[in-house]
Amino acid sequence: MSLLQQDSPVLDDAARGEELTRGSSHLIWPTVIAAIIATVAVAIYVVTEEKPPAATGQVVSVVSHLMHRETSGVDANGVAMPKEHFDQVLVFAHVRLHNQSKQPLFVRQIMSNLTLADGIHTSYAAIPADYERIFVAYPELASLHGKPIVTDATIPAGETLEGDFVSAFRIDKSQWDGRKGLEFDISFRYLPDLKLTPTTPVSDR
Repeated sequence: MSLLQQDSPVLDDAARGEELTRGSSHLIWPTVIAAIIATVAVAIYVVTEEKPPAATGQVVSVVSHLMHRETSGVDANGVAMPKEHFDQVLVFAHVRLHNQSKQPLFVRQIMSNLTLADGIHTSYAAIPADYERIFVAYPELASLHGKPIVTDATIPAGETLEGDFVSAFRIDKSQWDGRKGLEFDISFRYLPDLKLTPTTPVSDR
């Protein structure tokens, strides 16, 4: 039998596997590179298409006032009941809110979040009518009186809303002094809440 008529060698299964492996390695790197390029492209799209928040804000000032309260000893029906003594802290905040979107923003509610040793305590800001009643009941707080923010206020596009609100926490002075954090949540209709943290020290009066 001549050399030209020799049969081609027959590869066993192991050799076939090696050849397949060598051939597939040429496809792995292009696939990895394509995946990396796609990931980078998505990241660039997200960053460039990300829109700024509709609202920005600033806590201009915060003033606290510690009060010792005593209930009247009479319920709503005029029936005598034991008097209750307790301490509370009134937190007066002056904030500035800016609408940097192209649509009006609608303020829904305002919350004060106080972080104490036992967790977060939340107090809703008093509505304007209750805000005014505080200064009628306690004339000594007149120096803290400002223009209250209306709970359902509308901030037109490009406009700024500035005003005051007050929240109350039934805690004593030691708890207030030992606080771990204080922030305010401004809630808007149809939008995420705007969280504001004071950047200046809280004044105690």
